[in-house]
Amino acid sequence: MAIEEKNILNRLYFVAGCMFVFAIAVTVNLIKIQFVEGEKYRDLALKNTTKNFTIPANRGNVYADDGSLLATSVPKYDIRFDAVTVSPENFKEHLVPLSKELSKMFGKPASFYQNSFRKARANKNRYMLVAKNLGYSDYIRVKKMPLFRLGPYKGGIIVEQRTVREHPIGKIAQRTVGDEAYDRPGYYAVGLEGAFHELLKGKEGHRLKQKIAKGQWKPVYDDNEVEPQDGFDIVSTINVNIQDIAHHALLKQLEYYEAEHGTVIVMEVATGEIKAVSNLGRTKDGTYYEKLNYAIGESHEPGSTFKVMALMAALEDKVIDTSTVVDTKEGVKSFYGRKIYDSHRGGFGKISAAKALEVSSNIGLATIIDEHYAANPKKLIDRFKNWHLTEKTGVAIKGEGEPFIPEPGHSKWSKNALPSISYGYNLRLTPLQTLNFYNTIANNGVMVKPRFIKEVRAWNRKVESYDTKVIDSKICSDETLKKIQEILKNVVKRGTGKSLYSPHFSMAGKTGTAQTEYWMDDWRENRRYVSSFAGYFPAEKPKYSCIVVIHKPSIKKGYYGADVSGPVFQRIAQKIFTDAPTVAEIASIDTSDPAITKDFENYYAKVQTRHEKIPNVKGMAGMDAVSLLENLGLKVKIEGNGTVTSQSIEPGELLKQGTQILLKLS
Repeated sequence: MAIEEKNILNRLYFVAGCMFVFAIAVTVNLIKIQFVEGEKYRDLALKNTTKNFTIPANRGNVYADDGSLLATSVPKYDIRFDAVTVSPENFKEHLVPLSKELSKMFGKPASFYQNSFRKARANKNRYMLVAKNLGYSDYIRVKKMPLFRLGPYKGGIIVEQRTVREHPIGKIAQRTVGDEAYDRPGYYAVGLEGAFHELLKGKEGHRLKQKIAKGQWKPVYDDNEVEPQDGFDIVSTINVNIQDIAHHALLKQLEYYEAEHGTVIVMEVATGEIKAVSNLGRTKDGTYYEKLNYAIGESHEPGSTFKVMALMAALEDKVIDTSTVVDTKEGVKSFYGRKIYDSHRGGFGKISAAKALEVSSNIGLATIIDEHYAANPKKLIDRFKNWHLTEKTGVAIKGEGEPFIPEPGHSKWSKNALPSISYGYNLRLTPLQTLNFYNTIANNGVMVKPRFIKEVRAWNRKVESYDTKVIDSKICSDETLKKIQEILKNVVKRGTGKSLYSPHFSMAGKTGTAQTEYWMDDWRENRRYVSSFAGYFPAEKPKYSCIVVIHKPSIKKGYYGADVSGPVFQRIAQKIFTDAPTVAEIASIDTSDPAITKDFENYYAKVQTRHEKIPNVKGMAGMDAVSLLENLGLKVKIEGNGTVTSQSIEPGELLKQGTQILLKLS
């Protein structure tokens, strides 16, 4: 055999051998994949075609004390267009009528939409935005338009649904109600939404889905499927009428006095229920909004409103009586090398202890406290501790400020600490902590815990009730209470609050005017004050307590508590009992009478019922009726304000989604 033929034959043997080895390797790998690693690759393939989707739970609603909605979750829809999936015939046939319908609905020219769709078609845009943030009824209307009615594959419509939190009363009480976005890093949960997040959020579910054509996913039902559990609803203590009164009374005063910020709290005396909280801060352009929760979170020197606590301690310890004479000199007196001044030029001279509080004499209170407690200051501080003035109130809303009253041995204690404390300096309290003490006076010495929630509900079932919690059944003697109550009435009748007095409506309380930022270098040239008024009404049988605190009003217009904060207190008190008598009388409603149904129960029963017919919303609050009907798919228009007096579609008629209904309110 020729050498060349042998070489060819050898090469053929070599190639055949390699192929044989390769075949063996392939066979081994196939066996390995099938029998050894088969489970691994089957799992991988399954993971690529199946996915465990999270099903979010419906967040619970937040209600006011009468059932009015403060916060609710509603669906919102974004409409997009897949310009690739639509056939040329369908695109050509429906483009013009679709553009005309969109023009009618959203106001832009039909030519705008035609050009937008053609551009999307030319660019093969599969995600063109058509409309955002549509309510349910508008979404249904768009879905039924030409081309879109053909569905996602033939009509190219893409619908993205999400749930958003809405607040029917708007920005009023925004910091008290709060919002639901709690999962952002570094986010500080605020208000009722933050305090009761765990109750409201519910439990998310899980569902296995399989990937099908065009990126679509369909449910695959298996034993591991978990349905979501809706969050609980909470019924708060907030009253929308009182909240509205408080908000506008505070806003009006802040705007007039060009103040930096202010807060109002209204509390029900017997129960501790917070009926209104308004917190307004000034922006750079001079407008006001719910900036921070000053009522609960801001500790500050209370000033003269704390004189009540000081005098009350002296009365309870029986070191003085209301008739004890105190010499206020001529308006200036030195205490341990430091001068204390009264605001009244020339001073008040020798006056009774009761008069010293009525006219808010710094010297009078400092003299009383220094003379009777300088030898044993701990006795006074312990009295304040026994009255829970050094403790937080423990309200559910997060961020309560820390109270501070120094005692002997503290770095901020000195001989001057005692006289300073007597008229509200060298200590710190939040407005709510101060109010809670005044509420205790109004409640005949019974200290109750302030609270923001009445009950928790699941659908139409009460899950838990939050009753009044007594912190201290009696903080002092009846004798002391009667004396301090009489003085607080006289503050308004003939003392620093006499400009607020009305023979037709009785109030009791104490004015406060405190210097602030007096430690700043520019204080003498640019003095700043905190004006306040704390008290309760009516004076004889108190129903509500209230505090108003306004920071840094323009001193050109005024800064005394009686002038700046007092009128807000007066306006709130009188409006509650004159302009809105139903609010004042609500506690006396006989709920055992079957003919009487609470607004809350009326609304709640309606909103939790599946409707096939138009419900009767007459007599409901306008905001509640709109929310109910829009969630049923109706297009709602309203005329007027208040409660619903008539509806254009009579109750009982067949419900057709997208139908317009007119509500008249008064």
